[in-house]
Formats: sequence, C-alpha cells, structure tokens
Amino acid sequence: MKILVPIKRVADPNNANKVKVAPDGSSVTSEGLEWKLNPFDEWSLEAALRLTENAADKSRVGEVVLVSIGPSDATQTIRQGLAMGAERAIRVEGDDAQLDAWQVANVLAAVAKKEEPDLIVMGKQVVDGDSNVVPQYVAELLGWPALNYAQLLKLSADGKTIAAQRELDTGVETLEVDGPAVITCADRILHPQAVKNGVTPDDFAYPVAEGGRYASLKGIMQAKKKPIAEMSMADLGVDAAASVQYIAFELPPARSGNTVFVESVDELVQKLHTDAKVL
Repeated sequence: MKILVPIKRVADPNNANKVKVAPDGSSVTSEGLEWKLNPFDEWSLEAALRLTENAADKSRVGEVVLVSIGPSDATQTIRQGLAMGAERAIRVEGDDAQLDAWQVANVLAAVAKKEEPDLIVMGKQVVDGDSNVVPQYVAELLGWPALNYAQLLKLSADGKTIAAQRELDTGVETLEVDGPAVITCADRILHPQAVKNGVTPDDFAYPVAEGGRYASLKGIMQAKKKPIAEMSMADLGVDAAASVQYIAFELPPARSGNTVFVESVDELVQKLHTDAKVL
C-alpha cells in the first residue's frame, strides 16, 4: 500500500501569543517564531505509518510518501517526517504568502495523479490558515470519496476497503468506502488500538501518545539519506496565481481586564440583557 501524506510547516502554535501583524496591516509576521510540523499533519502521518507497518515486529509493509509545498528551508520539517518513518518525500516550491487553499488542493491532486497512491491521509486543517477545505477540494478534484475526522481506521484483508469511525454530536458514525480515498484524522486516531491494517495483530496496542512517534537517532540518520524530489507548480501544470487575496489584517481589540461580580443569577441575567445586550 502506498499512502500520500501532505505536510506543512507552521509557526509553533504554542507561541501564538507572539504572532504580530505587520505595521501596514498587509501580513501576519512570523519573525522570531520557531517552525513546527502542523499538529494535524503529525496525527495523520502517524496514522499512515501505522497503516503501513507490522507494529509487532517493526517491519514496513507499505510506503508513505510525504508532499509539502514551501521554500527550500521547509526541508528541515520534511526531514522530520522522514525521520519518523516515511520512505521519501516531494517538495513543491511555494511561498506561504502566495498560496491559497485552491492552489494547494490542485498541487496535491496533481501529485496524487503522478504517484497513484492507494490513500491520501492528511490533516483536516493547518493551524495558521484554519480553512479546513483543502481535503474536500482534493477529493472533489480526484473524484475520490472523503472520510473526514476519522477516529478509528480499519482496512479490509485485501487493503481495498476502508472503514472509519467518526464522532458526531449524536454518537459515532461508521462509514465504509472503497479506495482510493482521502482521509483526515481526529486526535483519537492516536489511541492505542485506533488503527487496524490487517497485518499488525488486532490485539496489539500502541503506547498512549499525544502526538506522532518520536524520531529515533537511527531514524534521524536515515532521514538524511532519504530522497526528497523537488518540483515546481509549473512542472505539475498548476497555475501559480492565487485566487484569494487578503486585503488587510488586524489584531482583535484588547480586553479591558475589568471584572464585575454579581450576587445572583437574576442579577447576571439582568446585566447580560440590559448592559451587555447579549440576551
């Protein structure tokens, strides 16, 4: 099985309080912030690695191919994914400031047509743009079914059918599709027995984790030798012009910091209705 996993480097979300808007309001600046693998992509990469391995004996039974759109220094983030266990990667030259969701989706669809993977497993969104539309665009462009927010994945014996569980407000929904398909993952995909690939014994349980697996020293050294193909949007036949333009950015107004204490629920309701006018 071959799985394509799109990844993106983002400014460390733990330092979101340091994000600044350029003085002219034309952009959000990332100066002084560290780059990090998008957390949603990290979950999906872990799911893809679990789908393509026999965890009992740590052998690989499939291939994970990373694809990332970004400048040359995004290679460091790509190497992180390779150190975690992916076999190879593709970097498409691009500038975050010049990209929109439709461009990204067209690039990913074009790469998928070249690579012909069995699955695309990707983050449902990135923590910088938060648009949450790229997976759906990719599925539509390819004509593939989409399984969003999967918290459990199970492959059929022949690897051609994928069953996924999704948590809804009213309970848990189970969907089953024939591949190839586009899948996005919720954080519960990291649970010890959330991924069943028909190769790893069903009773095998991964360690409890909050993110993807740590890259071992051996994995880090091997990642330096793993291939990263480089190409441009033109190579893929994708128009490099963005269809969405941002006019201006501004920070939300600062909170006053004032606190008003009330003596009863009735007083609270009165203030919300009369003073705050939110009821």
